[in-house]
Amino acid sequence: MPNAKPTKNSSFIRTWITRLTARDGEVYELRPEDNPRWYQKLLDAGVEENGIKPVPLEYRTNTHYSNLFTVFFTCLLNLLPIPTGLLATLSFGMSLRDASLVILFFAMLTCIPPAFMGIAGAKTGLRQLVQARYSFGKYLVTIPLLLNAATVTGFCLLSAIVGGQTLAALNPENVSVTVGIVVTCLVSFAVSLLGFRAVHMYERWSWIPNLISLVIAVGCGGHHLRNQVDAPPATAPQVLSYGCLIAGYFITFGGTSSDYSIYHDPRKVTKTKMFLLIYSGLLLPSVPLLILGAAIGGALPNTPSWSAAYALTGIGGVMRAMLSPAGGFGDFVLVLLALSVIGNIAMSTYSVSLNLQMLLPAFTRVPRPVFILATLAVMVPVAVQAAREWEESLINFLGLIGYWAGCFCAVVVVETVAFRRMDYATYEHAIWNVGRELPPGVAALGACLCSMALVVPGMAAPWYTGPIARRTGDVGFEMAFAVTAVCYLGLRWVEVRVRGRL
Repeated sequence: MPNAKPTKNSSFIRTWITRLTARDGEVYELRPEDNPRWYQKLLDAGVEENGIKPVPLEYRTNTHYSNLFTVFFTCLLNLLPIPTGLLATLSFGMSLRDASLVILFFAMLTCIPPAFMGIAGAKTGLRQLVQARYSFGKYLVTIPLLLNAATVTGFCLLSAIVGGQTLAALNPENVSVTVGIVVTCLVSFAVSLLGFRAVHMYERWSWIPNLISLVIAVGCGGHHLRNQVDAPPATAPQVLSYGCLIAGYFITFGGTSSDYSIYHDPRKVTKTKMFLLIYSGLLLPSVPLLILGAAIGGALPNTPSWSAAYALTGIGGVMRAMLSPAGGFGDFVLVLLALSVIGNIAMSTYSVSLNLQMLLPAFTRVPRPVFILATLAVMVPVAVQAAREWEESLINFLGLIGYWAGCFCAVVVVETVAFRRMDYATYEHAIWNVGRELPPGVAALGACLCSMALVVPGMAAPWYTGPIARRTGDVGFEMAFAVTAVCYLGLRWVEVRVRGRL
């Protein structure tokens, strides 16, 4: 039987698979002549084609550097920081003054690593976890890869729960939190499907209605915030334990920050400017909202309407109680507040899809939207379950992620500063997926494991408190970052001497 003539569709499928398969050292390049017309129209409209392949300098042409600020500013200018701040006064028993000081100090400190790491996206053209291969190696990087994917998905869960609670607060008798979670997720995933340009475009403007809605809510119900419960001065264990939660909230952006700068032109901007844009994008929206959450937590026991609403639909119920003087307009504002989490979920799922593409070589052939849909399928039922034990879920999540993120950031920062001397050209594109040329990763993983000897005794979680933490409070994050950095300096030096190269 003669060979069948290849059809246009089969030819495109073969071309698609070939282009998705990353050969050794292959980088991203534009090939519009190979694309069907309909596919090229999607790319021209802003749909991102590239996944995890390095972006060469000639394709790093974005000069809208303010995007580096707005993408993080909008991601965090929503309801999510409010329940995190609420824990300080409601769960940890701190006064509003002490909580505010802890929030400000730990936020200013722990925004530094992710802001510094975000510079590398523009300078190297590498996604954050691809850059991590130059420390952890091609294969051992799977461990931080899985942890980062779980962490970012966890933030999606928290955002979806907050959005779902807020939508449910509109009509608690007929709309459950579960329905609210599903609606919030579906709207959010539509943005993340399109990719880098769509995420940046959405984040560039959507902070405006978010900010207006939050100001209206505080203006309507803020007079109750002065009804703070009396609290004794904060103890060292309270300060360190809650500080660990704040660290977990911020430092985990170190696993994704360069994902949003890889198309920016590094030749027309200084490293200092990029750092300040990312740093302020993380810090400026979060600190006021975390403190607002602490103020709400302190006033909650003394405001019966807020307490009843919080028991029914969480922070969404409190926001509706605050907006109740505005009547029907308040309900409209509440919907805007519920949708404010879209920017956070869209940004997070974008990074998750990139992480999943790195897990196995075959996954490079899978289009990024497939992983976004898979994340949605997993996220919704988990979010529904986590919403049933909201406060405990939040404390457990923020506490635990700070430990591994401290280790990861320490390794990547020390690698860049101490061993590569801030020379981003040493992150050679030619070896980004060549296991034999990349470091084996033994030093990076070994340093992380060494730190666990002090992290575990120093951690304080609802389900476990180590012997050090019983006396000092949670110092797991501090141990993770400091011990990993020191151990990596020594172990990586030995690794470089043995290999004879970076």
